Amino acid sequence: MSRIGKAPIDIPQGVTIDVSKSNLVTVKGPKGELTQQIDADLTVGIEDGVLTVGRPTDSKRHRSVHGLYRSLINNMIIGVTQGYTLEMEVIGVGYRAETKGQMLILTVGYSHPIYFMIPDEVTVTAISEKGKAPVVKLESTDKQLVGQIAAKVRAFRKPEPYKGKGIRFKGEEIRRKAGKTASK
Repeated sequence: MSRIGKAPIDIPQGVTIDVSKSNLVTVKGPKGELTQQIDADLTVGIEDGVLTVGRPTDSKRHRSVHGLYRSLINNMIIGVTQGYTLEMEVIGVGYRAETKGQMLILTVGYSHPIYFMIPDEVTVTAISEKGKAPVVKLESTDKQLVGQIAAKVRAFRKPEPYKGKGIRFKGEEIRRKAGKTASK
């Protein structure tokens, strides 16, 4: 049996979970509401504030989705209680980041600024302090969505290995290469 799939999930105070007949799991909490369609073969049981995900057989397909859906439900519970935050640094001379509502405006070395519209489910803020690299902060209840948006923002200018310029996650280590050496 899957070690992740068989682990029970404790449901915190203030969180309600509804499972419909079509295996649509809805999680409501203080920060919002999330829904996820679960595989039709899996069973979701709620007893005494503990949620368990079960599978009917040990076939390869059932084993492969068992831990996946348990993790997705757990991420939804964490999202509606604590939320998810990702911070990204914009590193480079003249590189800037600013926000206007849900619009993220990046100046990252191209001939034009990049205008990127962020979905309403994600809160975006750009922090610019003198002497420090600008920081783009993404917050949401949906872990998948905030990760996808962060990946798209990072793709506008990935960190390059020689000077380290680009958009990177806070705390991310960039493997640096040595430049050319002058020969005599």
